[in-house]
Amino acid sequence: MAVNAIDQTRRMLSLVTYLRERPGAHVSDVARAFGITEDELISDLDVLPMCGTSFRGGDLLDIDTDGDRIWWHNPDDVAEPLRLAADEATALLVAARAVATLPGLRESDRQALLRATAKLEAAAGEAAGASSRLSVTFESEGGVFADVDRAISERRRLWLRYYSPARDELTEREVDPIRLFAVGHTYMEAWCRLSEARRTFRLDRVAEIKLLDAPAAPPELELRDLSAGLVQPSADDPEVVVEVGPGGRWVAEYYPHDSAEELPDGGLRITIRTPAPASLRRLALRLGRDGRITAPRDLAENARRAAREALAAYDSDDAQRQD
Repeated sequence: MAVNAIDQTRRMLSLVTYLRERPGAHVSDVARAFGITEDELISDLDVLPMCGTSFRGGDLLDIDTDGDRIWWHNPDDVAEPLRLAADEATALLVAARAVATLPGLRESDRQALLRATAKLEAAAGEAAGASSRLSVTFESEGGVFADVDRAISERRRLWLRYYSPARDELTEREVDPIRLFAVGHTYMEAWCRLSEARRTFRLDRVAEIKLLDAPAAPPELELRDLSAGLVQPSADDPEVVVEVGPGGRWVAEYYPHDSAEELPDGGLRITIRTPAPASLRRLALRLGRDGRITAPRDLAENARRAAREALAAYDSDDAQRQD
């Protein structure tokens, strides 16, 4: 059964208390106590060491497991009274106020968050005043997240208008949501009724979303292992070669690749495997002067043609503005 993001957060907070009281707890016992699989528990344990009492990286939870038992090495250090610096208090208060305005947030969670914010304001003193002059506004992805989270919680179907960059078009479809996850961006994994297959949707590409009354009934599926990233190319996928200058070296960090060969000008020749080579045309347009596709030849020419057309359209618009 899929678990929504808020429920998972609640579970992980409870997990911290549970592990503090049971040093050396067995993985199987903890998973059974929380009603989850051992793989789900291990996934939570992979996240907890990134949490702690400071976003600067200090005082993080030192939790590890040998696959059989779970050890928390610094519970006493983390349990010391929390003393927030002014920038930490400001960041927490701004984030808390922003989250409290999210549409779709359960009223009980909203009230609990507001109570915690009030306590933090009292403890923060002058920092609370500084934070009141800052605000965060969520764009459309926040509303989409709330609708997907609610659909998962209530096991309801969703209707989407979704932008597909590979086809450069908007499509309408009904989906049965399975889970939310984040790998760089926030995604929804769902069973798509249009294609009758499992699909992954990036939330910032959802143009419109509606919660339907129809119940969601995705088939029983084994959740994908995302530990190696969202995109896991196959050895049978076609190769695309991209040459980038120094300003495009980020491509090697963002895209899984077979090789990245240093070039004399400080750039890279990067070989990427992908089941949809045409999807990298947008990468070439984004790179502009910082990079180009060199192989396969037809994709390289397609990307050059798209760049010329985009430049011509820009020049035309610029001329009309001057007239």
